[in-house]
Amino acid sequence: MATTPPPSTPPTQPPPPARVASTGARPEPGTARAGSRPCSVADALSVVGEKYSLLVLREVFLGVRRFDAIARNTGAPRDILAARLRRLTEGGVLEKTLYSTRPARHEYHLTDAGRELEPVLHLLRQWGDRHLTDRPPITVEHSCGTGLDPILVCRTCGEPVTEGSCRVHFQLPGWTFAGAVPAQAPSDDRPAEA
Repeated sequence: MATTPPPSTPPTQPPPPARVASTGARPEPGTARAGSRPCSVADALSVVGEKYSLLVLREVFLGVRRFDAIARNTGAPRDILAARLRRLTEGGVLEKTLYSTRPARHEYHLTDAGRELEPVLHLLRQWGDRHLTDRPPITVEHSCGTGLDPILVCRTCGEPVTEGSCRVHFQLPGWTFAGAVPAQAPSDDRPAEA
């Protein structure tokens, strides 16, 4: 993979992303799967991880916003597509707007949270191009005029994020790298009986 050297000065930090109001309740952190490791990856996958969800986002990023066209371009069965669009809307990734009243028809547009997924799609496409096909079906050109070769960099220092360049700190008590820490039995300070 050809990578661009990190910038000599750290990039400026944009303001933190705005929270997106959604029609569904926001899950408590780490509750996507009860009993599993608390993790925002699991929480994110509960919104965008179902089959066809990322393909729906691909289509909306490409400017395809209507149900029939999304169904045609993704190959998703209509009932499953309706469920995915509903989940993406409830999860605050898409918003639904009425474009026809007779019959009622909607278009889907990205929210701020949805637009933040664009780098994820570019990186996933790049991974697929490298590992799953000999001839990429599409190419993406960056505004600088070259083919897009995305890398993930630290916003503060500009260095690429690579395996081993990050440390994980668990913020919720009761979890380690190995998993959940077993609950301790209440201590019994009474002397042992003879």
